[in-house]
Amino acid sequence: MQRGTGTFGTGRIRVTVVLAALTVVAAAGAATGSTPVQMVAAPVHFFFPSPPPEAPPAAPPTTTPCVPSATLHERAAEVLVVGLPNVTKPTDPLVDEVLQLGVGGVLVTGANVQTASQATRLISDLKTRSPHPLIVSTDEEPGRVTSFGHIIGYTSSARRLALQKTPDDVRDLARTQAAALSSMGVTLDFAPVADLDGGPSDGTIGDRSFSTDPAVAARYSYAYALGLADKGIVGVAKHFPGRAKAVGDDHLGKITSYETLDDLTADDVKPFADLIHDGIPVVMVSNVDYLGLDPTEPASMSPAAYRMLRGLGFTGVAITDSVGMGAVNQRWDWAESAVKAIGAGADGVLTTDGSFAKDMVHGLVVAVQKGELSEQRLNEAAGRMIALAGGDPMAFACQAAQIPKLQPQP
Repeated sequence: MQRGTGTFGTGRIRVTVVLAALTVVAAAGAATGSTPVQMVAAPVHFFFPSPPPEAPPAAPPTTTPCVPSATLHERAAEVLVVGLPNVTKPTDPLVDEVLQLGVGGVLVTGANVQTASQATRLISDLKTRSPHPLIVSTDEEPGRVTSFGHIIGYTSSARRLALQKTPDDVRDLARTQAAALSSMGVTLDFAPVADLDGGPSDGTIGDRSFSTDPAVAARYSYAYALGLADKGIVGVAKHFPGRAKAVGDDHLGKITSYETLDDLTADDVKPFADLIHDGIPVVMVSNVDYLGLDPTEPASMSPAAYRMLRGLGFTGVAITDSVGMGAVNQRWDWAESAVKAIGAGADGVLTTDGSFAKDMVHGLVVAVQKGELSEQRLNEAAGRMIALAGGDPMAFACQAAQIPKLQPQP
């Protein structure tokens, strides 16, 4: 038998097969002795398409690393919201200092507000001179905690409102307050108080709380926050995870809640969980020590507190209560508290005194440079803060950040 031979050409393959010669002897010829007849099969040709030439290997994808437009120093300053003690004029040296630092926000309190026109001029100048969008915050709650009450009018306490008014009434009240605040340039209000408290009216929380019932507190807090949002003011639920059962005043020093974690989540946390479900954009974290959560640090400095908050589905901005309060400031200096808070999971660090902002920025920058604070964590915090202010978090800090918005209930 001869083996087949193959002929290869461009475009297709031709295979020529030569079959073995067969000698066939007819039975009759064999019988008669005649010459055998040889039968040789003709070559058979098969044609197959040739395989396409192999494509060159794909080049590996190239990605251009994102480079923040903001320097490390600018990103560190962005996470700060600072007060301006007794500043009433934009020419005050402290105004120059905090704006040159590039802080993310300012806190306007009663000490900064004389008249509506004066406050409007001050806030307008702050916004105009800031190198990027600026958060202008205030403390305007129903009742005794007020910064603009002498201008926009005083109201009943949260506790009294919940006893005498409907949630729709409270929304209307907040809408009226927000319209006045917005007209002067305020963008964020550290309200409502979502803590549960039925104790003495003049307690640290006291009548600032709508109710001891989590469902009632959530319903009225939501109504108040929604009224603020109706006029463009961002509301802040405070003081996570609920601080009313702690005895004492954290403005003066360390105070402790002895609740178990189960009791805390079954009661105090519920109004916050409801508000998060409804889209509250900002939550303030308490300076109280919670033994059931973290036996060594206040919530504002504790990774456990921020894990709990994010575990509720919160994607917005987490900000500390003021780190100038005794519960924090008696244990850590300004720079240390800023680094601890951001490292724990805060996005914003609040202080009522911007005189220490330079130290806080320096502390954050050095902590990143030494590897004591993750630059990625700082970028995440700065990205959320600039997004809250209305800036571009991707350009500023290479972070995608979407701040939730309160959703009206059907």
